[in-house]
Amino acid sequence: MRRAARPVMYLGVLVVVFGLGLIHARWIGEYSFTGTFRFGWTVAYAGLLSVFAYGFGLPDAHRSRRAALGAAVGASFGGAAAISVIQLFLGDALLPRFVVFGAAILLPDWYRICVAMANGGRTRAEGRDRVIVVAPAEEVATVEAELRRNPERPAALVARFSAAEAIGSADDAPLVDAFEAHGATVLVLDREAQDVPDVVTQAAQLHAAGVRVRSLTLFYEEWLGKVPIAELERASMLFDIGELHRAGYSRAKRVVDVPIAAVGLLVLVVVTPFVWLANLAGNQGPLLYRQARVGKGGREFTILKFRTMRPQPSGDLVNEWTAENDDRVTPVGRLLRRTHLDELPQVINVLKGDLGIVGPRPEQPHYVEQLSEKLPFYNLRHLVRPGLTGWAQVKYGYAGSESDALEKLQYDFWYLRHQSLSTDLKIVGRTVRSVFGSEGRGR
Repeated sequence: MRRAARPVMYLGVLVVVFGLGLIHARWIGEYSFTGTFRFGWTVAYAGLLSVFAYGFGLPDAHRSRRAALGAAVGASFGGAAAISVIQLFLGDALLPRFVVFGAAILLPDWYRICVAMANGGRTRAEGRDRVIVVAPAEEVATVEAELRRNPERPAALVARFSAAEAIGSADDAPLVDAFEAHGATVLVLDREAQDVPDVVTQAAQLHAAGVRVRSLTLFYEEWLGKVPIAELERASMLFDIGELHRAGYSRAKRVVDVPIAAVGLLVLVVVTPFVWLANLAGNQGPLLYRQARVGKGGREFTILKFRTMRPQPSGDLVNEWTAENDDRVTPVGRLLRRTHLDELPQVINVLKGDLGIVGPRPEQPHYVEQLSEKLPFYNLRHLVRPGLTGWAQVKYGYAGSESDALEKLQYDFWYLRHQSLSTDLKIVGRTVRSVFGSEGRGR
């Protein structure tokens, strides 16, 4: 039901918008619905409402009733406001107000029904994937925290063992007994557990009985969308990288990046005068912030952003880790960050080839040097073009310290292992959600 909630939601949007359009055409305006330009704009409005619904995280990103109501109302009236602005800009009533505001009034209740469907499906999925982990206590604690925070697939941790605790005897099989007692469905073994013959024997018995058995690395990838810290160095060469090993993907990615950046450039031209005026009022100093970053192949380039922090007396900004609520950020800069407009000048970097739309976020040279000394596999992320957005950004957000950088590296490795156009599309979609929800910003 959780998977069905989204297509059902979009189907409901179509039914409501087209239903209102037919009612207006037949009984109010008395015109041919399919024979006028309004039919095309009705399709466009349904699509716009669907984009806003996705952007607000519907149907599955909000679990409380209050949050679901806020997202439902925001998505409905956000779509109505957007089509109204378009009509105002074009100077024409593309759609009747009966359709525009009727949909905005009717859809929140439908969205809440779909949220209930998704939440119910999530609860059932957590009950369906009941996990037992054989790993050290600190690793199990990390898995448990990740399952609560932001998993790709919901699951419930029902029992934990160390490798020594999982060893059985002639009359005892701890893992088999635990699976029967807890109704578990997934067994996860870390590297140490996989080297213990008795644990492997029990795992084979459970596998034959229909239990899914995963290494810790595979569980992280499938359920959490990352590669565990303990496996980063070991896994650093054991996979193909799309941009490096598949020339067709690299070319296709660039073909997609350039048109998107061109559209972004038009938006930049429109937005820049307003940002300049805002700077005059409350963010005096240079309009743009330029900073050296490390790109593909270790090549340095200058990244562009709208400045959000107070400049130093010398005119340069301090090159320190940036905290999410950094006190160096000005009020205007805070608004730019909240709306993500500060990142917009980077479309120039995309057109120049410094950045792609999707990829690991580029870091400052001195941080790259520090992290490369501590993490010998860190430079693997420089085998691909960095991105305007990335998997680590939508999953984790800010990197405000070296520990955060290590956490994000686990997500970067997942992206490198799964790099493809479909993965890039997923990341773009989640970035849209983060922009609407003001979540998941990166450096």
